[in-house]
Amino acid sequence: MSISRQVARVRALRGATTSPGDNPEQILEVTGELLGALAERNSVELEDIVSILFTTTPDLTSQFPAVAVRARGWRQVPVMCAAEIAVPHALPLCVRVLMHVYTPLGYAELHHVYLRGASHLRPDLDENG
Repeated sequence: MSISRQVARVRALRGATTSPGDNPEQILEVTGELLGALAERNSVELEDIVSILFTTTPDLTSQFPAVAVRARGWRQVPVMCAAEIAVPHALPLCVRVLMHVYTPLGYAELHHVYLRGASHLRPDLDENG
């Protein structure tokens, strides 16, 4: 059931994951896994999503992560992709997401998701970190 916007606020869910390589199928697989985990852990439904912003490290160029949103059937959701700045020694092959949603959850109740090689990036935000 969609969250009533009268009792909900717009919040931002954060997450990240890593891909085994720069391959379109791999990027779509890990991005889809990340989107599913964010939606499941925060009880997000399509109607609750305001927008999604993705970034990728400069070594991921074979596919837009936003394609995974369309593959989930979320065709109405505004999405955007951008490249991370090339910081030396940054985590390679990384997809990050910032998902804006309507939710009744407060900041302390949000479940941010960091999977695969990104699980150590923000252990303070990830309940599994």
